[in-house]
Amino acid sequence: MEQVKMDKIYRNMPLEEIPWNIENPPKALVELVESGKLKPCKTIDLGCGAGNYAIYLASKGFDVTGVDISSKAIEIANENAGKKGLKCNFLVADVLGDLDEIEETFDFAYDWALLHHIFPEKRKKYVENVYGLLNPIGKYLSVCFSEKDPQFGGSGKYRKTPLGTLLYFSSEKELRDLFDPYFNIKEIKTMEISGKSAPHLASYVFMEKKWKIPKQNVIKSLTKGAAS
Repeated sequence: MEQVKMDKIYRNMPLEEIPWNIENPPKALVELVESGKLKPCKTIDLGCGAGNYAIYLASKGFDVTGVDISSKAIEIANENAGKKGLKCNFLVADVLGDLDEIEETFDFAYDWALLHHIFPEKRKKYVENVYGLLNPIGKYLSVCFSEKDPQFGGSGKYRKTPLGTLLYFSSEKELRDLFDPYFNIKEIKTMEISGKSAPHLASYVFMEKKWKIPKQNVIKSLTKGAAS
């Protein structure tokens, strides 16, 4: 159902009207690159949409794979990269699935404005997937809407958007509890990010993969590593 919904949005709405489709890379991602905290490496963009941020990183020398549940979004992403003469690897994949489509591991993973589309009962599976995609001490950036954000009614954990999508707004404590078993959190903060019609308050979490793998994930991660 989610794939059908996202495909419908990408097929029926002009890109400039899709709320999360912002062509310019976010300031926080640019700062990571320009500060040297993040150097060109094998990178995966989870929920890449039309590929804007993957294309930005490719322009800075990163080897980028972008994945999205919408086949139409991936089609657009490939077109956008081609127009700019940049090489990215874009794949259709469900980040909550088994991710068999992805046969590599990466040094950096990020999701920008994706996690608020994933509800709490599915987040552990998602974080396990991210963990399995990363090389030892790989870095991970996640940015999602904060429960302090005043948009879409300004209160409540679940809020409906004008597009009819339902989002979940997180607290910093929730995100610490979610990520801590798998990642060393280097920085967590609430920050303002750009939106199409108004800015949002978002939770920013920059992390590094832990050496010790949670027991239940040992076999899964070893299998993933062997496949690469």
